[in-house]
Amino acid sequence: MLYEQLFERSIALLGDAGTERLRALNVLVVGVGGVGSWCAEALVRSGLGHLTIVDSDCVEPSNINRQLPAQVDTIGQPKVEVLARHFAAVNPFCEVRAIVGRYNADTAADYDLGAYDYVIDAIDDLNAKVLLINNATRTPGVTLLSSMGAARRHDPTRVAVAEFWKVQGCPLARALRTKFRRSGTFPARKFQCVYSPEPAIAPAGTLMPVTASFGLTLASLILRNL
Repeated sequence: MLYEQLFERSIALLGDAGTERLRALNVLVVGVGGVGSWCAEALVRSGLGHLTIVDSDCVEPSNINRQLPAQVDTIGQPKVEVLARHFAAVNPFCEVRAIVGRYNADTAADYDLGAYDYVIDAIDDLNAKVLLINNATRTPGVTLLSSMGAARRHDPTRVAVAEFWKVQGCPLARALRTKFRRSGTFPARKFQCVYSPEPAIAPAGTLMPVTASFGLTLASLILRNL
């Protein structure tokens, strides 16, 4: 069959049972920029069966240095729509749902998090990130994986994985913990994060080797769990 031909190398590592589990998985990726787009790409290329991608942004020229949907000829187009076309060409067996929108206080009720096996938090808005973390960790049966800050770093070999409360050296993780403490509302259960302890470089900037490594590491956590 074509599926077996396309994903022969993945099947060799995952085995038949792992492959069937991957084909059955339903994954939600919220935010498909420099981190989320590469996470989704890795899952689709590995043989994922069901994917929902959420992002309200259109491709901008400044995205080209690090984001999968960004090309000169896709500038101005919704990122999720560009990715949906791309993924259909890569893995026609993956059911992809593209949502041009945000996850925030106004829209959270529109998302049935319980319909997903994994929720990938690749949001860069602090308030939306807190909301998604709180809601996902309170939804039975869902595994949340979250990206911490990938900007202003240049060394992809420093990318690491840790439980949220054990993440060190990440300003975004510190800001999130402060928000949780001040609100008095904490995640309902532990969850893993991808982060980098590398000191942030001032004043700004982002490089694909780092952001893509974050995304690929998030995808690998799902694949390893199979």
